[in-house]
This record gives sequence, structure tokens and C-alpha cells, in this order.
Amino acid sequence: MNTVAINTVSPSAKERSLVLWFDEVGIADIPLVGGKNASLGEMIQQLTPKGVDVPTGFATTAYAYRYFIQSAGLEEKLRELFSDLDVEDIKNLRLRGKKARSLLIHTPFPVELRQAIATAYESLCEKYNTETDVAVRSSATAEDLPDASFAGQQETYLNVVGVEGVLAACHKCFASLFTDRAISYRHNKGFDHFNIALAVGVQKMVRSDLATSGVMFSIDTETGFKDAALITAAYGLGENVVQGSVNPDEYYVFKPTLKAGFRPIIDKKLGSKELKMIYDDGSKFTKNVSVSTADKGKFALNDAEILQLAHWACLIEDHYSQVHGVYTPMDIEWAKDGITNQLFVVQARPETVQSQKKGNVLRSYRLVLENGGWGLGTGEKSSSHPTPHTPHSLVTGRAIGEAISQGKANLILDVHKLDQFQPGEVLVTERTDPDWEPIMKRASAIITNSGGRTCHAAIIARELGVPAIVGCGNATEVLKTGQEITISCAEGEEGKVYAGLLPFEVQEVPLENLPRTHTQILMNVGNPQEALSLSAIPNDGVGLARTEFIIANQIQIHPMALIYFDKLKDEFVKAKISEITSLYNEKPQYFVDKLAQGIGRIAAAFYPKPVIVRMSDFKSNEYANLLGGEQFEPNEENPMLGWRGAARYYDEGYREAFALECHAIKRVRQEMGLTNVIPMIPFCRTPDEGRLVLAEMANNGLKQGVNDLQVYVMCELPSNVIMAEEFAEVFDGFSIGSNDLTQLTLGLDRDSALVARLFDERSPAVKQMVKMVIQTAKKCQRKIGICGQAPSDYPEFARFLVEQGIDSISLNPDSVLKTMLEVAKVENGES
Repeated sequence: MNTVAINTVSPSAKERSLVLWFDEVGIADIPLVGGKNASLGEMIQQLTPKGVDVPTGFATTAYAYRYFIQSAGLEEKLRELFSDLDVEDIKNLRLRGKKARSLLIHTPFPVELRQAIATAYESLCEKYNTETDVAVRSSATAEDLPDASFAGQQETYLNVVGVEGVLAACHKCFASLFTDRAISYRHNKGFDHFNIALAVGVQKMVRSDLATSGVMFSIDTETGFKDAALITAAYGLGENVVQGSVNPDEYYVFKPTLKAGFRPIIDKKLGSKELKMIYDDGSKFTKNVSVSTADKGKFALNDAEILQLAHWACLIEDHYSQVHGVYTPMDIEWAKDGITNQLFVVQARPETVQSQKKGNVLRSYRLVLENGGWGLGTGEKSSSHPTPHTPHSLVTGRAIGEAISQGKANLILDVHKLDQFQPGEVLVTERTDPDWEPIMKRASAIITNSGGRTCHAAIIARELGVPAIVGCGNATEVLKTGQEITISCAEGEEGKVYAGLLPFEVQEVPLENLPRTHTQILMNVGNPQEALSLSAIPNDGVGLARTEFIIANQIQIHPMALIYFDKLKDEFVKAKISEITSLYNEKPQYFVDKLAQGIGRIAAAFYPKPVIVRMSDFKSNEYANLLGGEQFEPNEENPMLGWRGAARYYDEGYREAFALECHAIKRVRQEMGLTNVIPMIPFCRTPDEGRLVLAEMANNGLKQGVNDLQVYVMCELPSNVIMAEEFAEVFDGFSIGSNDLTQLTLGLDRDSALVARLFDERSPAVKQMVKMVIQTAKKCQRKIGICGQAPSDYPEFARFLVEQGIDSISLNPDSVLKTMLEVAKVENGES
């Protein structure tokens, strides 16, 4: 059953009111008070009782705007002014907009309207204090609809005080219905300029100038992943975040287990937060000041505040979905009062990009590397280190969208030079605001120095379907006008700009008629930043989540160097580690936090499907390459066959580090509620060694069988096959690692180019080993799958596995769909 706000004013009186209080309106009143105000009223009436705090206030109505226009005879003058409007001609657009705004500004408000606004403001002052500070926001009657966002098209004024100040701000808001960007946007969306009215919201200010503010979405803005809330935060008033003047902190929270009472913060990224907007005691309402180095270096929100905001995002999304009768993800602005330390929601509107996308086609982009091999992008074959063929990026920042585009860069820093921009060029600038929109729609891509994933440039780029990279920091210094560049947003959350026009490919796969197979089709996932995107590919879970990728790329530090930080001998290394872990007094906690967030993000992306997480399987020379690693690693002649995998976990030289890995898994399962995580032990030589590892895990809070914890083992040694029955008594399942099993069955080093020609998983000896272990696992009623490279590379090997009755096949993402079709054929007896 749909619910709307219950109003205390009769319909006929409401339609003729010049001013209405927020608690008198609801979402059904968009035609009367515009989207912002109707939404505020809806939340005050329906969600305040559920604990969502919203500042009160009042709205001038659409009737008030039309009364103003008609009483002064302005419509006829405006129609004449727009009779030869050409929004594609920047000069024509600017001239018409300027004249329209001047016409409204220089026409006084009717006396009745002035009096109604003044009386309402004085009532607000009686509730709070004399000269109460308010935010004055435009709210068009066609804004904040599920399929169109008018965000930022009209003006907002903050820290407005006094009756005359409020009246002046309301007058400017009326005029802002005819800003250049609003005129252009309405024209392109097919809205009639004269069927739209403008209401104004006057809302008690939240003193976030003394604290923090930001934007949150109840959906992932890039991938459309529905189960994550994205929260951004910076210091001061929220306009800097909305406009993209700062690079804010970012937090992800997993909604399903949050609703179940867990604390699933699956990602935290520190933003630079260089500016904050505060009250100005002078003639201006607000001003920007620099943020102290200490404040820039710490998160703007604590975990309790992150979780409270995410909880509110869930309540707001659930309510609006019920009201609209369809899933409605939300775009929400929030603020923290620095005097009371109380959090507030100050706006909420439907998200208008991901919610409108059709999910029946999977489109993926990837760069094609110069050697003609696999590329970078969705379905990347994960590696902890770049290959010799990986192109070097000129600039990096936050990726907006998941596409690749290219063109000539055009560096424009002044909004008055927009007429220099040519269609198909790449816009490079400091940041954008709505005045830039007339050229943004002509750009092949957008690159900005500042801004986060909820800034203006990001929002408009998503809406236009144009890839963008924001928050680059130095794009306007590195990139030059006329330079040919390629923009890649297809490599996870980090967007990259490459020199030249690099070849790339786009794959589109219809998802309607894909077969579902009896054999489970899982995915190999290394990069947590790609997980939300990859989860859209049809799958049955993750057969191999590589902790090595998280450790090498996101943690970067040897765990023992964190545990024994004070005993590090290399002062340079110690200083570097100190810099990276500056937020942590307890250095080992850095490792646990980052590993838990990486694993948690992958587990959340595929929840509740199984996610098999392999505990770290670096070789000693690879561990030594981590910061501080040389002090703790031996120099082995053959690291491939040396101190790796299970042998490390109970050894005095690493057991304390393994404890940190266990603590990360424990946090993911117990604090985040992601019990779909199944830890897996690599390179376990004997069943007794397996028991020693399980004992270590139990000592660190991971006891097999408790909280449904299963522990799998990699089957990658001949001993794992020969003694499979004994291993089945220790572990809950097997995953065949075809790479190591092949090299150890054939007695060759897979890293040696001299014998590389002999390495082939399709060898009869390897296939016999695989066949044997599948049979034994079935006999012992243990799950068995494969997570090696072979089925991704060789369809015939995948067929062989299905014929042997394997339970699951885990594939590189770019091989999932073609292998799924192959498996279906085998299961249906077609080949």
C-alpha cells in the first residue's frame, strides 16, 4: 500500500496559499511546492517518527510564483524574449538568460507575497532565535522526478539572515529559473519553460560550517549495485561537495547486513578535503577557508556516524520505494551540526541515472594492449603487478561510469570561454558547475582536477552517459589542448588517462536467454574495486578471491613490518610506513582494516553467494618486495617450492602475521555479517599441516564449524590428490589450482621460459590427477571446484571437467559467459 503525507490544510486553500510549512506538504504536492520542498515535507511527516532528523522550514508555492509573473505581466515579455532562443548557440543562450533574469530581478514582489514570506520567517525566528540563519533553496515544480534531475539548475543561498535578506534571496531564486544551464536543460529534456513554476524552500540552517556535511546515495553510482550505500563527507557546508570544489572522503556500507544489525563498512577512502565553507561575518553569506593539515589527514566521520547515515539512507529509500510503488534509489544531502553534534538530512531526491538503466544487456569495455593479448578493463585478468605491455597513465582520478572514450583534450578554465569547445573533444578543467552544462553534453569525456563521485561533474557525466575522471589534482597541468588522449573508466574505481588514441573494444551481451547450468559457474576476483561491477555478470559466486592483490596494491606493507614497526632497521622504509599508516597508532590494525575492507567489498558484491577467499600465497621473494619485507624474508634458491602457503601460517616467522589475516576474516564474517566468506588454505603439503593451520585459525577466533565456518584447501600438489581422502577428513572442500598442479605433476617451473612450451594443463598426466581428485571428493562427499587458469583458456578442458562431474568452475570474468554456454552444451549432451 502506498502512503503519502497527511496534510492539515484543505486542498483548495493549499492551492491558493502563497506559503506552506514543510509539515503541511508531502510528496504528492510537487506541483504546489516543487520536488525539494515536497520531499522535505514527506520526510518530516513520515520519517521523523522513525528517527530521521530533518530541519524544519517553509516554502513559497508555485501559486506564489505564478501570481508574481502574472500580476506583473512578465509571461508575454518572456515569450517574446525566447521566440528566437537557440540553446546550441552559447552567445544566444547567454543573452536570453541574462535578459530574462534581469526582467524578474527588477520586478518587485507583490505586497501580499512579501508579507507572507516575512510572516513565515518571523515565525521561524520565534521558534529558534532572532535573526535565525536559514538556507534559501530553489525548488522547481518539475525537479527531482525519477527520470530527470534538475539538481543545481537553480540557485541556493546559505546563511541568510533577516527578513530583507530572505526576501532578496527568494527574489534571486525566482530569477534563477532562467539561468543559462536551466534554460538549456529544460529545452533538452523537452520541458516547456512556461509550464514550470519555481517554489522556494526556506529551511533552518544546520551549523555544518562548524562540522561536516556531504552527499549519500542508496545505490552505487557507477555500477548500479543496489545493496551498497555510498556516503561522501567533507568539512564545512555541503556546497563544496555538491559543486566538486573538494575531494571528499568516501564510505561504502552494505545495506542487507546493516539492516540485520551488523556494522558492514566495506570501504573507507580518505579524501584531501582541502577547503571548507564557513559563515562569513562580512557582506557575503559564506566563504571558503583552508583545512588544517591535521584535519585533512583524518576521516570527517566516525564509524557510528557512517552507520547512522547509512541506516537513514535505507529508511529513506524503503519509504520512497513504497510511495512510488517501484524500487527508488535515493540521492540524499546530509549535514552535521557542529554545536549539537547532531546529524540531519537536508534534502532527498530520486537517483536518476542507474535507476533508469535497463539491466538486460551487459556492456563491457577494455583496452586492447599492444601485444594483441588480453586487455585492461571489465574482466581483466588480475595481476598484482603491471605487465611490460601495460600503458603508462598520464593522470589518474575517480572513475565515473565504466566506459572508455578518447579524443583531443581541450583545456578550459574560464566559463566565459565555453564557445572555444568543439563537439567530440575531451573537456579538461578545474571543476564544473551548472553553467558548464551546455558544452558538457558535447564532450566525449570530462576530466577535472577537483571533486568526488557526488560532485556536479560526476552527476552530469553519469546522466549524459559520458565517461569522466574527477579529482585528478593535476590534470590541467599535465594535459594540453589538442593532445590526443584515451580516458579509461573500465579498470575499477581509479580512472586513467593515457597518451594517444589507444585501441579498445566494447562487448555487448544480451542476458535474457543465458542458460543456467547444473555446474556452478564462479568467478576469480582479485581487485575489490571491480567487484561491484563484476557481480552484474551472471555467476554463482566467487571461486577465488585473491588476498595477494589487496595486500600488494592496497596495503603495500609486509605484516611483520607493522607488528615490529619499532624494530625496523631501514629508516627510509620506516618513514614510508609511518606516512602510509598515519591514521593508526596501532600499526597492525592498518593491515586488518584494509584487508577486511577489501575482502568485505568482494563478499558484499556477491552476497549471499559463496566467496572463497584464499589466504595469502605470496612466495618469499614476493613478500620481500612489500615495504619492510626484506627484513623478515629468507633468500631462497627456489621460492616456488619453499616457504609459502600453509607452511608459513604456523611458523614462528609468520604466525603473528597470519593472525592478522584471521582477524580480518573474522571481522568480515562476524562484524560485517558476511558469512558467505569461506577461507581457503593454499599449498598445504600434508593433512597434519592442515590440522596445524586449523588450530592457528581457531586460536584467532576462526573455529571450523562455528557460525557455519567452512575451510577449504587448494588442491595443487600431487600429495593433495594422492591423499585426498585424508585431506577430506581435515577440510570441508577442495579447489583445484591447475597452475601449480600442472607444474608439480610435470616437474617444471612455470616461471621458466626455457620449459614454458611444456606447460599444458591438458596433459594426460594432469587430467588424470584432476579426474582422481574429483572422484575422491565425490566419494568423501566434499565440494570440489577449480579456480586455475585452464578452463578460462581452454573450452575443451572445461568440457572435460563437466564430464568428470566437478561441482564448480571458477573463471576469469571475461571467460564466464562463453564458458557458461560451453558447459550448458555438455550438460545437454550437445557435444
